[in-house]
Amino acid sequence: MGTFKLSAVLRARQAQEDVRKAEVVRARGASRAARERADERKELLRGSEALVGGTGRAVVAAIAARQALAAGLAAAHRGVEEADLEIAESTDRLADAAKNRRIVERLGERHAAAAKSKHASAEQRALDEIAITGATRGDRGAM
Repeated sequence: MGTFKLSAVLRARQAQEDVRKAEVVRARGASRAARERADERKELLRGSEALVGGTGRAVVAAIAARQALAAGLAAAHRGVEEADLEIAESTDRLADAAKNRRIVERLGERHAAAAKSKHASAEQRALDEIAITGATRGDRGAM
């Protein structure tokens, strides 16, 4: 049967899977960073105080500042959602890459099994031929 001709394809599939693994790690890191940003914004919003007694301008400025912090928090939450979506998508791509690699590995295993079977058959034929030849020679000697 010869050598397995898809070994280069298998190496390429393994490389693709490695790239996808790195993408998942990167996406998880981005998600972690997005969550940290959201937590920071949440703490900033909690730490900001609404002025109860002050001039009208000070109260309006405090309200505007809190609204800006709330908008930043909302944007940070959207960033977390996007990062989580990227994790899901990159995990799906990793699963596909792993499946493609396993397909080629199975082909290699089948190839190896077929080569082993062919080799075993050839050995058995050689042994059978030796046995037949020996038996034939033994019969001639008896005559």
